[in-house]
Amino acid sequence: MSAPDPSTLPSLATVPVVDVREVLARPAEALVVDLRTPAEFADDHVPGAVNVPLLDDAGRALVGLAYTQESPETGFRHGQALIEGRIEQLVHQVGDLVGWTPPSLDPVALVRAATADGIEALDARVAPEAGGSLAGGAVVLHCWRGGLRSRSVVGLLRAMGLERAVGLAGGYKQYRAAVLEELQAWPGAPTFVLRGLTGVGKTLVLREMARLRPGWVLDLEGCAGHRSSLLGMVGLDPTTQKTFESLLAARLRHREPGPLVLEGESRKVGDVIIPASLWGALDGGVNLLLETTVERRIQVLAEDYLARPAGLPKLREQLAAVQERMGGERDLPGLLDAGAIDPLVEDLLVNYYDPLYLHSEKGRAYAATFDSTDPPAAARALVDWIEAHPTSAPAS
Repeated sequence: MSAPDPSTLPSLATVPVVDVREVLARPAEALVVDLRTPAEFADDHVPGAVNVPLLDDAGRALVGLAYTQESPETGFRHGQALIEGRIEQLVHQVGDLVGWTPPSLDPVALVRAATADGIEALDARVAPEAGGSLAGGAVVLHCWRGGLRSRSVVGLLRAMGLERAVGLAGGYKQYRAAVLEELQAWPGAPTFVLRGLTGVGKTLVLREMARLRPGWVLDLEGCAGHRSSLLGMVGLDPTTQKTFESLLAARLRHREPGPLVLEGESRKVGDVIIPASLWGALDGGVNLLLETTVERRIQVLAEDYLARPAGLPKLREQLAAVQERMGGERDLPGLLDAGAIDPLVEDLLVNYYDPLYLHSEKGRAYAATFDSTDPPAAARALVDWIEAHPTSAPAS
């Protein structure tokens, strides 16, 4: 088959772009398509975004190497060759996501025609143009900084008839800046902090409170994918610092005015750090103490760590590290192997977790104490207490 005459192909045009704050304020009105590599996407992304990578991780590295070690034009040509092998599949993936059937136009031919005059000509052809709209179910595509990678795809999709395609001004880089700005400028809220020994079920109570008052609760451990201890990652998928901050910003961005309820944490939750504004609210909040029996704490902790059998190898590995910290006289992995779960958990609670927690809480005062044995009942009691004390001063 002969190649189509470039003069008969539709031309890529300037690319309308939307501001990231508009996208974040109206998340239901657009589909965000992240064109970065899977590794870039995994590190962090706009909440709700779908990853449709233009290049895979290896291809992106190859293009970057050619760009820096040879020339921008060389990197561009390497990228062009890789993109030609990917673009048709990408167009159909986007079409499937948004319910759009691409026309019979050959996207490879469009790419070749658009790139024939080199990187500078293409950059000018798909220049960003402010004033894009989220109306009509916009498809917002972006790369790392809203550069040539994403603008070319938007221009291609619009040339093929998907006029809802728009770019994200500044790309992921601008989104990341907006998240940091939001967290820094967060005005705060009346804050109540659930505290108590490991295993009292603070997370279980938080979840019940979230059902009763959805806008109140911010689950820091849920955002971090970590229980904030040496065993805290077992059975979970810890997030990156950037993802942690993205999730926090999203929760704070859309919550209704009112009390904020958190679980007591140190400044670090696993490997991620609580942002300064939120840490100030947590550290200065009203402290509410949860208590229950040792038997109940054993049950809660055993269920928590053994909920995902796939996490058992990691649990065994971490138990060896805890054993070293406890002096090396115990055989904690051996108890796990023998199925002696209750003795194992009791030993961890009484001889490891409790001394650490009591030391960290030394001198702290509590505004009220609640029995957490029955999480729904505890949540109800906490909601009633907070609603009766909405402007309580922090305990000193």
